[in-house]
Amino acid sequence: MRDAVIVDAVRTPLAKGKPGGAYSGVHPVELHAHVLRALVDRTGLDPAEVDDVVGGAVEQVGEQSGNTTRFAALAAGFPESVPGVTVDRQCGSSQQALSFAAQGVVAGAYDIAIASGVESMSRVPIGSQTLVDGVRQDVAGPSVGARYAPGLVPQGVSAELIARRWGFSRAQLDEFALASHRKAATAWAEGRFAAEVAPLKAPRADGTVGQLEVDETVRPGTTPDALAGLRPAFAAEHWTERFGAIDWTVTAGNASPVNDGAAALLVTTPEVAAAHGWTPRARVHTATVTGDDPVLMLTGIIPATAKVLARAGLGLGDIDAFEVNEAFASVVLAWLAGTGADPSRVNVHGGAIAIGHPLGASGARLATTLLGVLEQTGGRYGLQTMCEAGGTANATIVERLDR
Repeated sequence: MRDAVIVDAVRTPLAKGKPGGAYSGVHPVELHAHVLRALVDRTGLDPAEVDDVVGGAVEQVGEQSGNTTRFAALAAGFPESVPGVTVDRQCGSSQQALSFAAQGVVAGAYDIAIASGVESMSRVPIGSQTLVDGVRQDVAGPSVGARYAPGLVPQGVSAELIARRWGFSRAQLDEFALASHRKAATAWAEGRFAAEVAPLKAPRADGTVGQLEVDETVRPGTTPDALAGLRPAFAAEHWTERFGAIDWTVTAGNASPVNDGAAALLVTTPEVAAAHGWTPRARVHTATVTGDDPVLMLTGIIPATAKVLARAGLGLGDIDAFEVNEAFASVVLAWLAGTGADPSRVNVHGGAIAIGHPLGASGARLATTLLGVLEQTGGRYGLQTMCEAGGTANATIVERLDR
């Protein structure tokens, strides 16, 4: 059976996903195209050899609609013969793109593929694809509503229910968030991210051109008092009426921000890599996806981790580094409690609470960062997992090869 290996991976620094953010003047196709060009520049890849570009994007509406990945490949200067397809597995979209690319390589459908992702939350705000004339639509439909009567809940409420179920306090969530910012700030200060980023020049609101050099939402000066002063983001009486007493804990400080960004990985076989003079950085060892309770929604990462480890024939102790998406602090804390993983191996350079969560790009961003962590620490196996809207979760294990 053929192996799928990752030759290289690159991402943009992540920007605030709001008007005035560093990339708010950049069309999402151009943002996505930037990392595709960077991947070509870093590897010497002839784009004409790419069998497919598999890209993730969540809000597939407006400027991110119409198979945005295809347009990104064209914007990057790839030949018209190179196809592109856009995946939506919500926050796990580009992690799923990596799985699809690797599966295509293993199956022999692809010799060279790119897995990538993009999200421009400043230009296509979260929830945009569910709005019609400003009215949010019922995307689940009546049968799902009846099955989970009186209906599903927003992710922030799911994060609150997770905190309640596992007994996490507001102080614990804030402490986790503070650590994320400190780790990310340290990683930037020590140059840990330097090899994985490709800064992008972008127009500013004042008409000048700037270049973001670091992740824009990392806050080195964040303090416990500053986090403690933030108001709960999802407190509402009707949720208390439905679920009973909730000690509201989730704030903008212990949840991921909204971000713009893109990331891309080059996937091929060891034989094709050798023929091109490439030294693969890692093998896509095992990839899986699972479903879980869509009301709690974000806990699927616990069974997904168990599933991918069992399929890989590995134990938790075999994993040298974990990247667990920090959609909310309560989610990662629940995963730690549910798996028993060593916290010192989890998000060692910080996570999405600090670095950012550009929805469709986050899976590829996690994979890019995970490769760097394994190389810098000398680890062999890395595991990344992503909670996703609707109660699904991806989990992927990579094996570092340049040991």
